[in-house]
Amino acid sequence: MTKQEEWEDLNKHVQAQWTDETTPFERVYEVVETTREGASAATIAERALVSEPTARRHCNALVNTGFAATGQDGRTTLYKRDEDQVLLSRIHDLRERADREELLNGIERMKTAIREYEVTHDAISPEELARELSGEDGDGWADVTAWKTTRRNLAVAQAALAYDEASEQLTA
Repeated sequence: MTKQEEWEDLNKHVQAQWTDETTPFERVYEVVETTREGASAATIAERALVSEPTARRHCNALVNTGFAATGQDGRTTLYKRDEDQVLLSRIHDLRERADREELLNGIERMKTAIREYEVTHDAISPEELARELSGEDGDGWADVTAWKTTRRNLAVAQAALAYDEASEQLTA
């Protein structure tokens, strides 16, 4: 058996296991959850191992719950995860895991890390650093990625803190 045939057998086995262990709705949900640019019901059906009408029905249910959003490509409806819902979910998860003091400490650590990137690279943003790097600067590119991640996590932590403060004001 060739390596290609071994991979094909493994892929078939994983697909069979996935369909045995999940419902069609769960598979469509998983595919939509990882779809950022939008995909047609036919594409989602192929990836989720369901029929196109089943994919369309479940995608429409996900749109109705706010988990997914739609767009158009000509006459074709494209489905993707709703980025606002993803953000709200991250904020909610963070609020569940961390209290106010932990949020404040984490925010301060992330601000310090960002200041260190600015000083280390004499740049005001990861985008500026990226414009200055060569293709071979592996450490620099790793810092660009880490800086962007830290900046994104800082924004989520600040939003979680602001949400907590707003919630307290509403219940006061």
